[in-house]
Amino acid sequence: MVSTLLTPRGTDRRAVAGGPGAGGGAGPTRILDHEHPRVRAAARSIGTVDREGDGPEARVAALRRAHRWISEEVRPVYSVEEARPVSRVLRLGRGSCSQRMAVLEAVARAWGTPTRVRGLVVDGTFWYPRFPRLRRVVPDQVILAWPEFRIDGLQGGAAARWLTVSELFAGAIAPPGPRGGGFTNEGPETLFEALSRTAVDWDGPSVCPASDASCDLSAYLLADLGHVDSRDELFARHGQTLCGAARLLAEPVLGRRAAGV
Repeated sequence: MVSTLLTPRGTDRRAVAGGPGAGGGAGPTRILDHEHPRVRAAARSIGTVDREGDGPEARVAALRRAHRWISEEVRPVYSVEEARPVSRVLRLGRGSCSQRMAVLEAVARAWGTPTRVRGLVVDGTFWYPRFPRLRRVVPDQVILAWPEFRIDGLQGGAAARWLTVSELFAGAIAPPGPRGGGFTNEGPETLFEALSRTAVDWDGPSVCPASDASCDLSAYLLADLGHVDSRDELFARHGQTLCGAARLLAEPVLGRRAAGV
């Protein structure tokens, strides 16, 4: 298949069985370069963590605020350069879902909230609705860095709790407009925006409400690569979705194409 030829060779994308979870961190990385002036300025624009008060609820509220800011300030496109530094994403003012999630992680780290990612290998057919006429060039496997945020004392517990980006808006006051239905990966709504409206569950109906399993995306999950300290480490171990040559050819076109078009 053409799609198979676009993926990196020699990468290990087998599921990881058990093992301890990564500890994450709040330091800067090549991708999460939160010490860059542009990223620091973005964090200041969004506001301080404790604007809503002290405690874990304030950190969750700050992350929700950051998500909304990124949705408004960083235009969604189909960029394939997943290792692009956050400072450059902000300079361009556009980014893929993966790149905008990296912006959210970088802002969290700038506030001192540790992050880590869970590596997921997702079936390329999940993206078919986005590219109905280009299915033959959609990669058969997509590497997804799914962020988690360490929120100490969340839900009254003494131990640290890792909050997945899927759970970020759980229990939040519903924004204006409909909230029903799961993410279908078509139309103008991207996976990043959908997080504020619906649960996104890669493990079966554990995050989905019992009355609605439409957010269950586990059928598309091919392998769970486990947790690593940063998306930099994930891509170093398992490669990006596309090989270097494919990214070089695709980025000038897809990197400017608005999501949903």
